[in-house]
Amino acid sequence: MAGTEEEEEEASVEASLEELIAKKAERPTPTDEDDDETLLALNRDETREPLSTKVLPVQHNEFVCNRCRLVKHRSQLADRPRQLCRDCA
Repeated sequence: MAGTEEEEEEASVEASLEELIAKKAERPTPTDEDDDETLLALNRDETREPLSTKVLPVQHNEFVCNRCRLVKHRSQLADRPRQLCRDCA
């Protein structure tokens, strides 16, 4: 009898596994096409828009931190030889 119970349990597990595989196969797979189209549309719109921000070079009272790469005022300079700001020093 023990062999029969084990066989029934194994058959039940296999049937459950087959049902799960069938359900998974029926589900539609998500596609990234919509995301790609949206991204392309955004890129096209961005290229048509003229830039309205004026970029200035680093001023005499500013420096670029060598670690965070942000432009900071000279008062934020903590390590002059390594050109690090207070946050990064």
